[in-house]
Amino acid sequence: MSQESQLNFTYEQLLSSVKLDTPLIVGGVRCHGGFDAVGYRSPRTMWRVPAIEAWQKQHVATSPIPLVEIASDLVPPHMPSVAQAKLLLKSGVREPIVRILTEIAIIEGFGATIRDLPVPPLTSFIRESTASTALAHLTGGLFEAHARDEAGWGDEGGHKQMWEAARDMALSNPDVPADILMMIMGRRSSQNRPQRLLPTLAEPVERLLAFMAGVLAIEVFARSTFKWAEELLGDQEVSDSPAEASRLVSYIRSDESPHVEYLRTALSEVAARTLVAEDGSEIAGCDAVNALLERSLKMMIRQRVRERRDQIRNSIRAGAEGKVADVEEFVARFDALETPWEPPAFARLEPVNNPAGSEAAGNTTRGPAGY
Repeated sequence: MSQESQLNFTYEQLLSSVKLDTPLIVGGVRCHGGFDAVGYRSPRTMWRVPAIEAWQKQHVATSPIPLVEIASDLVPPHMPSVAQAKLLLKSGVREPIVRILTEIAIIEGFGATIRDLPVPPLTSFIRESTASTALAHLTGGLFEAHARDEAGWGDEGGHKQMWEAARDMALSNPDVPADILMMIMGRRSSQNRPQRLLPTLAEPVERLLAFMAGVLAIEVFARSTFKWAEELLGDQEVSDSPAEASRLVSYIRSDESPHVEYLRTALSEVAARTLVAEDGSEIAGCDAVNALLERSLKMMIRQRVRERRDQIRNSIRAGAEGKVADVEEFVARFDALETPWEPPAFARLEPVNNPAGSEAAGNTTRGPAGY
């Protein structure tokens, strides 16, 4: 049976990598992935990529619910913009950019926690069969592969180490503020646990679905981060190793693609099914996915636009003393280079008319309604 037609995979298969000619070594650290005649090859994609493609084809062919897709215009521009970041670096105000790149690396390392996410038995909360789906493989290799990609595995570095290396190459091993991890943890501990949206579901079920929706939003929003970092770290005006640093970020971007695809596939499979509440009542999976994605997207937009802006301004004020003549005038110049953006309207994830799949194949959703 070919990979394309196969729908069931072992744990070992979903963690298998293609054979490489040359490993990826950055700053003396063996990182995951490597090179063959094709070029860079992401880790653990030998079976994982064709598996995801097969599950997506199955979903489109058998479900009236289109594949979830968070459209690119729902993602706000990166804050700071490339122009803002270049202003900081050219002016010697490097700490805000060092902080951002270091925070990205640390948060990538947190990705290892996905392997610890409790997954209740699917039959306990989904009415229909989930055999031969991405859902059925979450604990069968998909979550583990995701965790290893982000944080590394064994003696191989992952995205955490790769982001740190890109930062150090572009900015020549900058001084990294010692309080970054503490500040990240402080922000996390101060955040209130979100109110439950689906209180009739068992709490572990809602936690699982909410986590997946949140990680999907994070992964999609990361596309603007990759674009920003590749352009900024690849600019010889401000980067000490433009080609190498930018190329390394492009490898991370390639690695992230399977994360987006398996999460949107699994959430689409949930949306096409009926969820069973603790009291035996039923909830349309489509309604649950819409609600959880909407909340995740609102949260991400708020963090990207308002909270990030305030954090960077505070960082500039703290780091610009003695480097610019007038700190407030410099902040005003920084603000003037921000990319304007307004969130567009969302469209709900709805069934399409043809459940057989021929017309459904071209249908995806922008995201949930009611922003």
